[in-house]
Amino acid sequence: MQIDVNNRASHLSRRPRLNTLVRVRWLAIAGQTAAVLFVSLYLKFPFLVGICFALIAASAWLNLFLTFRFPVNYRMGENAASLVLAFDILQLAGLLYLTGGLQNSFAVLVVVPVIIAATSLPARHILILAILVVITTSLLAFYYLPLPWYADEVIDLPLLLVAGMWCAIISALGFTAVYAYRIAEEARQLGDALAATELVLQREQHLSALDGLAAAAAHELGTPLATITLVVKEMQRSHAKDPQLEDDIALLHSQTQRCREILLRLTSLSSENEEHMSRLSLASLIEEVVAPHRHFGIDLEVVQKNGEKPEPIVRRNPGLLYGLGNLIENAVDFGHERVIVTWGWSEANISVIIQDDGAGFKPEILDRIGEPYTTSRDNTHHGGGLGLGLFIAKTLLERSGAKISFHNRNSPGEGAEIRIVWPRSTISIN
Repeated sequence: MQIDVNNRASHLSRRPRLNTLVRVRWLAIAGQTAAVLFVSLYLKFPFLVGICFALIAASAWLNLFLTFRFPVNYRMGENAASLVLAFDILQLAGLLYLTGGLQNSFAVLVVVPVIIAATSLPARHILILAILVVITTSLLAFYYLPLPWYADEVIDLPLLLVAGMWCAIISALGFTAVYAYRIAEEARQLGDALAATELVLQREQHLSALDGLAAAAAHELGTPLATITLVVKEMQRSHAKDPQLEDDIALLHSQTQRCREILLRLTSLSSENEEHMSRLSLASLIEEVVAPHRHFGIDLEVVQKNGEKPEPIVRRNPGLLYGLGNLIENAVDFGHERVIVTWGWSEANISVIIQDDGAGFKPEILDRIGEPYTTSRDNTHHGGGLGLGLFIAKTLLERSGAKISFHNRNSPGEGAEIRIVWPRSTISIN
């Protein structure tokens, strides 16, 4: 199964919101201002306060420009966001140059713009910003004005300690950026996969609602059709001996009768199907999901393990039907000759076991099967997938109350086995 997610919407979701960057920068401006005021007014350490405030003012001016230039919910392009974050790196590097370089305890904050980029920008932009941080911190290790301190004392840390600070900053940059990027990427993938799941559910629900729409249409068309039928009968009586109109009137009468028969079928569609579609036996449910996958060159065997009478009656759930059907389709795709669907029930549970004789699940990802964009098996005959099929099926079935487990039959190469178990009370209505 392949799901076509809206690529444009997914791409837009990766763009950072301008309002978020502006708020973070205001927070940085407030912290920088407080630090400069504290050191200059309270500690009274001598340093270039005016130039420091000029750099802070430049950051504030950029914030004001972006705020008034663009709407609140504007999402910046990748290049624009990268330029804005590069400005933040250079602005902070300028403040650090004026206040001791890497000897300043706040030097570690230079990695923050890269972490922000890691949550919302592509890898190449993150790499460019990370290189900019490496270059600026390397320069700050050697080129800087003295660290603000008491007027009669000069602090100049040993080069080895400064080198340690540089290593710590670069290590923090690499670790936090990679971690933030992976977490954000997994969240985006999960969001896309859940969106695909919702689209599938919406489609199934729309299909289930078509019978009701057909009945409503038949009801609305019934009155005008009755009027037309009455007029045709009057025309038959009044022009019965007119040879020029006789054939036309007979044609109109036959076509109105045909329309009435069609509307009658549409009207009865909902009532005929309602009971069958909303309440069905477990055997009927299994047959409904298995039937579309027969005759594909695979021996699809259904094995029933009878439990205590009576047989469970379940409600027709589009998500449950789609999820089971997807797992059976997956088994048929990857099976070589035979797929076995075993179902049964007990007083407490209802279970379905799907087994195939294919290559089985790859052992290294067995524990991660069902995660979005995790391809479970290789099959050169059917091509690779995105891993969304099992994720959607697993999500839909878990919503119905099922617990799903994935195994290999004895050992890899002998086929896969999927067990689905529901507490009977969650889907049975008897």
